[in-house]
Amino acid sequence: MIKLKLFVLILLIALTHNSYSQLRITHEIGLIAGGIEFRSDYGQRGDTETNLKNSGFQIGVVDYLNFSYTDNLNDYLKEHFKIRSELSYSKTDLQHFGEWTEKKSIGSKQLKAMRGSSQLLNLGFQLEYSFKHIHDFEREVGSFAPYIGLGPQISYYTATASSTLGELGNPTTTFPKYLVPSDGHPHGYSNESKSVISVALNIGTRYKLTTMSDLVLDVRAQYFGSDWVDGLNPNKDLYKENKGNDWLTFLGLGYIVYFDH
Repeated sequence: MIKLKLFVLILLIALTHNSYSQLRITHEIGLIAGGIEFRSDYGQRGDTETNLKNSGFQIGVVDYLNFSYTDNLNDYLKEHFKIRSELSYSKTDLQHFGEWTEKKSIGSKQLKAMRGSSQLLNLGFQLEYSFKHIHDFEREVGSFAPYIGLGPQISYYTATASSTLGELGNPTTTFPKYLVPSDGHPHGYSNESKSVISVALNIGTRYKLTTMSDLVLDVRAQYFGSDWVDGLNPNKDLYKENKGNDWLTFLGLGYIVYFDH
């Protein structure tokens, strides 16, 4: 991640015709908060109740590097691109929903009794593209500036799995597929804290509130490089419905303040 960030900065510097001392980088700092939907191994795939109820919150601090005031930098780059760094925290409580929890069977009761949670601390950056010229937007209070961004994050997660029927790990309390060893774990569930790489795609828009501040509507899809972020990962060789790694969607509102403009 650090190497990629340095590469982008070096690329921008290389496009200047004067010395580094002429590269003026300004900062914008803000706070973004909102709700998340965790798409995990809890619940039925594609079920509306599962998607709506397996939700949580996220709050983050963001910092933007703005190159639009740089002398002799390529006009297109400085009028459309920023580098966004972010530190965020999220928490989601998880539960099984859908038709398989409503049947009158021991397995359905076991699924319905399972509880989970996932806490995430994310640190990362994105290269963000503004569809509107940055200077044009900054001069027009009341205007909008849609954007799209993509970049990596390092996420430290803490996942827990439990049951209201008692301790997981025996046939009385645990649905059979979660008792089978999976991906180096003794069961298809885990209580653990680990680091994982993720990729985040953001789309949204800024609204020019004042000459020195913006409001932000931000939508994110974040895909993790692990299927253990939610604490569940049934053996993929035996249970083919366990497709893909964990991911989440985020919808948030933010407030951004400009510095040094």
